[in-house]
Amino acid sequence: MRIAVTYENGEIFQHFGHTEQFKFYDTENGTVIATQVVGTNGSGHGALAGFLAGHNVDTLICGGIGGGAQMALSEAGIRLFGGVCGNADDAVNAFLKNELSFDPDVHCDHHGHGHSGEGHSCGDHGCGGHSCY
Repeated sequence: MRIAVTYENGEIFQHFGHTEQFKFYDTENGTVIATQVVGTNGSGHGALAGFLAGHNVDTLICGGIGGGAQMALSEAGIRLFGGVCGNADDAVNAFLKNELSFDPDVHCDHHGHGHSGEGHSCGDHGCGGHSCY
């Protein structure tokens, strides 16, 4: 299985559509066997689903994510675990132990509200109304 996490400085980046890096985790038998941090090369929002599919990702762990991106991930066959915050490695380990706390109804709906994207964190807008795993 290949797990992708929206990634910034060791933490789960909180806005899927603006993530500049993913950390990929290759796993076998519930154990991480390899990791790799990969830049998105400027891909954003819906295009990121294709980016992940092209990297053979099965599962995505992220913070906030909008409905369009969720639909694109679903169409690409990628399982979504959204509304997660904190350390990326810890989240993947919790996922592998079936202990990851996530929000099955996560939805970012702040587009068009005048956000410049500078310093924006979806969690600041109620998209991450949860506690970390």
